[in-house]
Formats: sequence, C-alpha cells, structure tokens
Amino acid sequence: MEALRSADEIRDVNTRYHDVAASSYDSKWGIDFGAIGQAQVLGKLRKLVGPELDEGYGRALEIGAGTGYFSLNLLQAGVVLEATCTDISPGMVTTLGANAERLGLNVRTARADAESLPFPDSSFDLVLGHAVLHHLPDLRRAFAEFHRVLRPGGRIVFAGEPSRIGDRLAAVPKRSATALAPLWRRLLGAAQAPPRGGLGSADQVDHDLERCVDIHAFAPSDLGRLARRAGFTSVQVRGEELVANWFGWFNRALEGTAAPDEVPLLWRRYAYHGYLLLQRLDEGVFEPLLPPAIFYNLLVTARRGRRP
Repeated sequence: MEALRSADEIRDVNTRYHDVAASSYDSKWGIDFGAIGQAQVLGKLRKLVGPELDEGYGRALEIGAGTGYFSLNLLQAGVVLEATCTDISPGMVTTLGANAERLGLNVRTARADAESLPFPDSSFDLVLGHAVLHHLPDLRRAFAEFHRVLRPGGRIVFAGEPSRIGDRLAAVPKRSATALAPLWRRLLGAAQAPPRGGLGSADQVDHDLERCVDIHAFAPSDLGRLARRAGFTSVQVRGEELVANWFGWFNRALEGTAAPDEVPLLWRRYAYHGYLLLQRLDEGVFEPLLPPAIFYNLLVTARRGRRP
C-alpha cells in the first residue's frame, strides 16, 4: 500500500483496519477483563498518578477505547464512576458495547474522531487512552480537544505509546524469532501457519492494513511538548517494558509462524507467565533507573490548570 499522505487517508485506514480487527481483537492481544486485566490497567495508571488513584474519578472519557480494555477494567475496579468510550471505528464501538453488556456495566459509547470531540467544554474529570496517540494524524488538535473537554484541575493519562528507540530495539527479538522459527516449530511439533486468506478476505485485509495504522513513534520530549503546548501543566512522561517487551515480541513472532491450534498450551502458559514475571522485573529494577526513551512504551500524564 502506498504511504498515507493526508489526515483523511490516515483516519480512513484506521477505521477500516479496526473495523476488520474488532471481532478478534481481544483474543489476538490477550485482553482480559478479570483480575489480571484490572491489575495490569491499575498498575499502569498508578505509575503516573500514585495515591490519587485510590481517590478515583467521577466522569472519564476514553479516546480510541477499542474493545474497552481500560475503561471496563477501571469501572469494575471502582476507579471511575461513569465512563464514556469513543473510537473512530464503528466495529470497535459495537464490540465494546457487547463486552460491557456481558460484564453488566453501563457505558456510554460514541463513534468520534479524537481531533473533533462531540462533548461540551469541561465535561470530564479524566481523559485517558491506551495505544491511541500513535494513530492520530493531528496530535496538536487532539491535545487541544483533550484540554477543552477536561474540567479545570482534571487529568489526562495516556499509556502504551511506542517510543522511537524502544520500537527499533524491539526489531531485534522479532528478527531473531523469525530466523529460529523453523527449528522452534520442529521442536514443538507444530505445523507452519497456513497462508492467509485470499485477496479481500478479512484476515488478509487485517494483515495489509496493520502496517499502515501506526504513524508515530515518540521521544519522551515529544509527548511532553504536545501537552504543554495545549496548556497542560504538571506534565510527566515515563517509560515501561524493556526485557518484558523483548521476551513478548520474541515469543509472539515465533507463535505467529505456527498454526494457532498447534502451539502447545504448556508453551502458551510459559510465554504468558514469563511475560508477567519480566514485567515485575522491569517495574522493580529497570524503570526507576533507566531513561524513559529506551523502553518500548511511553506513558504521559498532565493536568488542566485550575482557573484563578
């Protein structure tokens, strides 16, 4: 596919990709709405807001909410009282609504562009998102909208944004896994993954468009500058996931070469629990010591200043 040149093209391909991906998104990315999912989401927010998390938030707006990973887990944990979830993809909004209904949660959903939010000024106490900023064509406009709809004294929190250096470092385990994949499949007795569906199939469209939807990788200073230009104060940027990321991408790249039903359960358990263990190592040892720029993911928080 040709490189995307206009903001409208970027929005269109993001809509089409996420519509196709919506039905299988939770299983593809291991999204959990139980105790583990809540612990993951709360852990990310606590890194940025600390004890404030225990006080909770009234009205929350999630940008690019996808299938509801952040908001639905925060509702279940009692951290937010009311959640409004937006996404540019109708397919994602529909899947999120189904997830909320299954969990017995009351959520307001809307299809919305992050750069033109359909909400009044000062409507929310918290504006948040996970792995969404790197999809947005006009980040300055988006941050201005986050500032507008946030009440004075309210907070933004965005997590899961790819760092420029971390993204390049992640290519090493991916390449290594691709080279070792034939040997790994023989050892596990797993057949090679079948070819993707034919031209126009959902599987093929998902694969083709996935390469086009990630349009930014950030330095920590990029996110800080965007927040300050929009008028935010108390800006903080952190990094997370180093060795856990290398381990995760190595295993995901291996598994992607095998027929899904032939990857043994024992291997999947090893990969999953190993990832969680290395997350704790990152949190306890590397994240407090090393610069944010080298981690795979960046997190940013800031406040809208209170009126005099």
